[in-house]
Amino acid sequence: MKKIHVFWVIFFVVLLDQTLKFYVKLHFDLNSIRNVFGHWFYLYFVENPGMAYGWKFGGNFGKLALTVFRLVAVIYGVFYLNKIIKEKYHNGFIFCASLIFAGALGNLIDSCFYGLIFDKGMVFNNMMGDYAGYYGLASLSSKGYGQFLHGNVVDMLYFPIIKGTFPSWIPVWGGEQFEFFRPIFNIADTAISGGVISIFVFNKSFFNKKESVQEITTPADSVNQEL
Repeated sequence: MKKIHVFWVIFFVVLLDQTLKFYVKLHFDLNSIRNVFGHWFYLYFVENPGMAYGWKFGGNFGKLALTVFRLVAVIYGVFYLNKIIKEKYHNGFIFCASLIFAGALGNLIDSCFYGLIFDKGMVFNNMMGDYAGYYGLASLSSKGYGQFLHGNVVDMLYFPIIKGTFPSWIPVWGGEQFEFFRPIFNIADTAISGGVISIFVFNKSFFNKKESVQEITTPADSVNQEL
């Protein structure tokens, strides 16, 4: 897989991710929900100051630390992608690594810049000890809601495929409602998850080729050494 192919994979994932995020951020009220298809696919606008699927920690310091970690991971990813392309890893593995990189870059853009370019966003309230919401539609503005590296990731994909109630005989959760799939995420999260899962599923296919090449070339190398 060539560098130009990796570039286009990353470009299209980031483009789709950012386009949908901008649309939702500018046209949805925070925590508003709109049906897309049937009773299982919705756009549900939430802001995520933490990690993928809504996990967060540590207030402003935790937010800054997470963004810096994302930045370091993306910088490392540039060198890692270059390495596996040069060493001609399996195309499937390079594709998956490109998806993971694109997803990390997409969320990094939110974390770095959204606080600077949007006038409204969730900010940490010290009295509440949590992030406070806002009312009304956000708009692009030079007066942002946060500093550089303090933006929130925009999430919107919501798939409540199955809803129901646990039977009363089930310990602890008996009688309580359940929902699958509950997390709200974005295209960047999907790219990361898809890349990671695919690497686990196709791990043998991705790395057997490299091993078989080594097995084929090793006898030839030994013959050359003897000659």
